[in-house]
Amino acid sequence: MAFHEVRFPAGLSFGSVGGPERRTEIVALQNGHEERNTPWAHSRRRYDAGVGLRSLDDLEALVAFFEARRGQLHGFRWKDWSDFKSAPATRAVSALDQVIGLGDGRQAVWPLVKTYRSGPGSYLRPIAKPVPGTVLVAVADDPLVEGVDFTVDPATGEVLFDHPPAPLTQITAGFEFDVPVRFDTDRIQVSVASFQAGEAPDVPVVEIRL
Repeated sequence: MAFHEVRFPAGLSFGSVGGPERRTEIVALQNGHEERNTPWAHSRRRYDAGVGLRSLDDLEALVAFFEARRGQLHGFRWKDWSDFKSAPATRAVSALDQVIGLGDGRQAVWPLVKTYRSGPGSYLRPIAKPVPGTVLVAVADDPLVEGVDFTVDPATGEVLFDHPPAPLTQITAGFEFDVPVRFDTDRIQVSVASFQAGEAPDVPVVEIRL
């Protein structure tokens, strides 16, 4: 399976439903207590691409995109309108949004990550598909210049510094990002009559590991 560095039409993903999924194994003990564990280190997101369709032109665009990906065969980028940037929803992206590492004077490549916090818990999400041209980076709160001080691989989410950040300097970044996904079905079923009546096709999309 290949990954196509192309985004599902953002206008069609707007209005879609979906979000993160976790897998938890729960064992009920004889004393009434539970043991809970998870085999997944990272959550997996699922969406329904059919909900955002509003016209026959949208349907035609969906079918073209589906055929070009050969159904489930090839992955692609997906914009999750509820979670697509390093900053809070109402704030612009800043180079100080996310801490991605602490310099050691040797490491020149750092992967982008986004941290989710609530109370004492937190989750560090790898960001593998940043949107080209949106990544801002700072070292010790000093903004850097892309193409001069660093470069970004939009296919992997890795930041390559021209010079490794000095020891104990905090590395931060801000960015917009896509979710790597594939279609979770090999067929799309819809009738023009039902679509005009407001019935959207079911088009499941699922996040993939890279």
